[in-house]
Amino acid sequence: MAEKNQQNGGQQQDINQLLKVRRDKFKDLQNAGKDPFIITKYDQTHHSTDVRELYTAHEEELLAGRPAPNVEGLDDAQKKEVVNNDYNERRAIMDASPIHVSIAGRMMFKRVMGKASFCNIQDLKGSIQVYVARDAIGEESYADFKKSDIGDIYGVKGYAFRTKTGEISIHAEEMTLLTKSLQILPEKFHGLTDTDTRYRQRYVDLIMNQDSKEVFIKRSRIIKEIRNFLDGRDFMEVETPMLVSNAGGAAARPFDTHYNALNEDVKLRISLELYLKRLIVGGLERVYEIGRVFRNEGVDTRHNPEFTLMELYQAYTDYNGMMELTESMFRYLAEKVCGSTKISYNGIEIDLGKPFERLTMNDAIKKYAGIDFDAVADDAEAKKLADEHHIEYEERHTKGDIVNLFFEEYCEKELIQPTFIMDHPIEISPLTKKKPSDPTKVERFELFINTWEMCNAYSELNDPIDQRERFAAQDAAFEAGDEEANHTDEDFLNALEIGMPPTGGIGYGIDRLVMLLTDSQAIRDVLLFPTMKSLDKKDQ
Repeated sequence: MAEKNQQNGGQQQDINQLLKVRRDKFKDLQNAGKDPFIITKYDQTHHSTDVRELYTAHEEELLAGRPAPNVEGLDDAQKKEVVNNDYNERRAIMDASPIHVSIAGRMMFKRVMGKASFCNIQDLKGSIQVYVARDAIGEESYADFKKSDIGDIYGVKGYAFRTKTGEISIHAEEMTLLTKSLQILPEKFHGLTDTDTRYRQRYVDLIMNQDSKEVFIKRSRIIKEIRNFLDGRDFMEVETPMLVSNAGGAAARPFDTHYNALNEDVKLRISLELYLKRLIVGGLERVYEIGRVFRNEGVDTRHNPEFTLMELYQAYTDYNGMMELTESMFRYLAEKVCGSTKISYNGIEIDLGKPFERLTMNDAIKKYAGIDFDAVADDAEAKKLADEHHIEYEERHTKGDIVNLFFEEYCEKELIQPTFIMDHPIEISPLTKKKPSDPTKVERFELFINTWEMCNAYSELNDPIDQRERFAAQDAAFEAGDEEANHTDEDFLNALEIGMPPTGGIGYGIDRLVMLLTDSQAIRDVLLFPTMKSLDKKDQ
């Protein structure tokens, strides 16, 4: 242990020395009147990939029809001479019509070779090699460049060219230090692999891990395409309150807080549902919101207390309409973002192009557990079955609750390919319209993919009398110990009494959807800044 501590102490001493060197370089820049932090802007005309695309197209145009060098029958020295001459001729043609660019980004590699050097500049879209020659940028500027550190942010003006090894690069004509990095980046070869540091210092993760950056770029595209899809169906995007007096619309524990100006206790919303339904009452026939909700629950690979939810409501349709919309949207997103309706998650192919399977919850249990709950008479018989199958339940649970427990135990793990699970028990669906053919069930579905619940949809309950009775049942459940039960919302009941048309509604977990479409293994991998325990409490 003593040896290890001594080793760690030595490493820290080395790091401190390196940090001191960087700060000393910064002071030298300030003393020389070259403080980079006084620069307010830089004229960035291109990104790295733009330069490659432009140069390739320009090269094809200028060198069209030019044959490859003929080296047949030549010895190695002759081949080398012919190839070099061909390169020089091609280079002369391209340099006579140069593509001038101005890029900016972080220096991730540097190799100094006397009067000329190479570095690698990383920007939003990728990275590109830069050739830095003393004669091109000037002796003073070159001397400053040689003192630069990995992590410094540079602006580069120059022209594109192709090296003898075939790499499209930039020949620098001007190098401008825009930001001096005073910290040390992780070693590039090994990258940033410690997950705790990746989540806590996402800014470093984005610099060091291109795959991580691509996930978040893809996340942005997914949300953009969701909006495009819904815009194409005449949905209107809205915003509703995050601080609420009654956190309803889902079975979850809310976060409590206090509104000082009004001297009132309030909660962070756990759902978007009840306010969006008020808008349906108000005549906005198709509405949706993408926003943060907050649930005071644990953290695991698929749950974060603060997450992004999308809910949408459409008047004059039912849960069948929501199934059609959902299947179409998932297929659309896969094609737009992944390029195919067949995606891979953790090595398993998932086909979003085929019609999604549809099973009632009872039929799923019958299929995977061999139990027909349609033949179960009452709560007592359901509890007896639970005892026989070692399913834990609470005394307050009814037959409907136990049906759901059986489904979670036996069915969810089987649902890899897209499957709509429909017609849930009324006891677990307090905001859903009853099935006319069976009042013990409701018109509800959940979509499962890769064993995950991807969304939850209803034919929305619009009967205010029925809704009041269900709120009362939820209040009773809360008093009996269910901390996730809803509470009576009088203003929402008033809205229903004014009249809400028949409506289909649905909620999607956006983070889980992003996980699926980016093949990410944990929700923290798709949240830029996931919830983390404070470092000073990490070991408690």
